[in-house]
Amino acid sequence: MEILLIGAIIMYILIYNNTIDKDKFFADNEKYFDIIREDDYTFLVYAKYGEDADADQLYSKRITFALIMFFIVLAFSMSGGSSLDFINTQFFLNLVLSVAIAYLCFKIPYMQLKNNYKAHLHEIDIMLPYYLKSLEILIQHYTVPVAIGKSIQDAPEIFRPGLRRMIDRINAGDSSIDPYMEFANTYPVRDSMRMMRLLYRLGIGSQEKKQDRLMMFSRTVSTLQNKARETKYKERLNHMEQQTMIMLVVTGIGVMMIILISMLMIFQT
Repeated sequence: MEILLIGAIIMYILIYNNTIDKDKFFADNEKYFDIIREDDYTFLVYAKYGEDADADQLYSKRITFALIMFFIVLAFSMSGGSSLDFINTQFFLNLVLSVAIAYLCFKIPYMQLKNNYKAHLHEIDIMLPYYLKSLEILIQHYTVPVAIGKSIQDAPEIFRPGLRRMIDRINAGDSSIDPYMEFANTYPVRDSMRMMRLLYRLGIGSQEKKQDRLMMFSRTVSTLQNKARETKYKERLNHMEQQTMIMLVVTGIGVMMIILISMLMIFQT
């Protein structure tokens, strides 16, 4: 047990002091580590930290922490005197426990990113109509793929990874509706599926059909904007009502305390 614990500590110190090239280790074994890498991990990193974040670096830190925790837990679980015999039942149970805890430590940062993204879905729901309105203006002058490409720079930051993925697939020759549906699935908010279908239809057909579809798209976006404004107004109104209620409760409690203190002073005299 002492050997494993000391080994884990030494490994951490060597990695922390850059004596061991952690980046080279992960680069050499990237194909193995990518097997357990979540498909949406990079997107979730960008959604929380922006596109300047290094998703690969954060992933390598997850792997490093999980490995260190594996050795530490294994070392402490062996403190009962179990031998390093794989046939030994106790050692096998300790090994399973260490793997389970290491996997949990590996998964926790991903779950935090996932929860952060879900917490922002309401915000995304409100932002989407305003982004689509700006996109509608560009579509009047450009084709849909070109308009999407030009809109990325000014789009809300949380949309940029999904938009880049969409435009990359379109530029790679995917003329189906799949890139649009992938974007809708990435941002599963109100009417995102329907809006992406309308956006796809805008990119196909003749110029006459484009104008008709653009008008339909514009009316739908305007409807979504009105819903977003109503949602914002209701949230602001609810917030004001809550603040007013809190103020009334605090005022009422304050008045009651003053009356109670006054009564106690009267009784004491």
